[in-house]
Amino acid sequence: MAKLRFHKIAAVVVLVGFAAWMGTGKFSSVGSAATDDGAKPAEQAGAAEQPKAAPRTVAVFAPPHVQHARSIRISGQTQADKRAVLATRAGGIIEELPVKQGDRIESGALVMRLSSEDKPAVVETAKQVVKQRQAELQAAQRLAKSGNLAKLQLDTAVSALALATSQLEQAEADLERNRIVAPFSGIVDKVSVEQGSSIMQGGEVATLLSLDPVLVRGEISERDLGHVKPGDSAEAVLVNGEKVKGTIRYISREASTATRTFRIEVAIPNPDLGIPAGMTAEITLRSAPADAVTLPRSIVTLSDNGDLGIRAVDAANKVVFHPIDLIDDTPDGLVLGGIPAEARVIVAGQDLVKDGDVVNPVPADAKLAERLAGDPAATN
Repeated sequence: MAKLRFHKIAAVVVLVGFAAWMGTGKFSSVGSAATDDGAKPAEQAGAAEQPKAAPRTVAVFAPPHVQHARSIRISGQTQADKRAVLATRAGGIIEELPVKQGDRIESGALVMRLSSEDKPAVVETAKQVVKQRQAELQAAQRLAKSGNLAKLQLDTAVSALALATSQLEQAEADLERNRIVAPFSGIVDKVSVEQGSSIMQGGEVATLLSLDPVLVRGEISERDLGHVKPGDSAEAVLVNGEKVKGTIRYISREASTATRTFRIEVAIPNPDLGIPAGMTAEITLRSAPADAVTLPRSIVTLSDNGDLGIRAVDAANKVVFHPIDLIDDTPDGLVLGGIPAEARVIVAGQDLVKDGDVVNPVPADAKLAERLAGDPAATN
């Protein structure tokens, strides 16, 4: 019984001691005691021994700056400089039709003449009446000067001459309506009537086109509008592959409400009329030269905000991002604006670094540098 009581007392003592230890809140086990700042001694030692990462090495190149004219490419279509649908001003029988489709005619050339019928006779009669009224007026003036004719009779003679002159002009205009002449020099693209047939007043006779110069019309965006002006040079590549040159003749001052673009006209010399109207063409407009560099397409990258540009290294060997202005796209690469003159462009490793990183810039190898500089002797 005494032995059993001793065990009970020992158990109570152990329980009380365990409770007191739990109350202290210190649970560090043997060999894993934490330091005052909560880090294990082994971890602190490992962190102190770990070396700092070395700067990433990138290849850089200082591209040469040149003056390059911005190229703006738009789709267009050839059109005639002038187009006229010739119609009759009177009805009748077509007596003369000296033109046919494809003829080149000069301004004022006869296109069609209707049968005159009695109109020439009416004109001749009106001329004789005018001569008679002129003689009567001259006689009345002599009598009035000598005092043998009243002033009222002289006024009547003047009015009679004016009426006869008006009737003559009306008869001549009526006869002139039988003729249609070319309003400008050009080519007869279509003839809608036949000689000897009857035609009503206002009937279509022929279509006349002026194709020298020929126009190439397109639509330019509002962003590119400020880079071109009338008189600037332009080029066009026709759908058949022919390349032609001209000048900007007109730029609309009002945008299309649907597309927010502006109509533009390029005049192309066409003395042999070899370029027809209605042909598809690609127009290349040239702006004033701007400071630019030529770089491969692979160098262009995106910023964290999604802007298109290039990465370069500044004087402190830190990575900086420069947004670019795409001026032209050539077989040798992209022609870019907005790059500072002192910029060292990263040409290898630009996608492995970010803005603000300190890097170890090294010059690009000789072959790559020659290719980037546009040396024609360099190989790819």
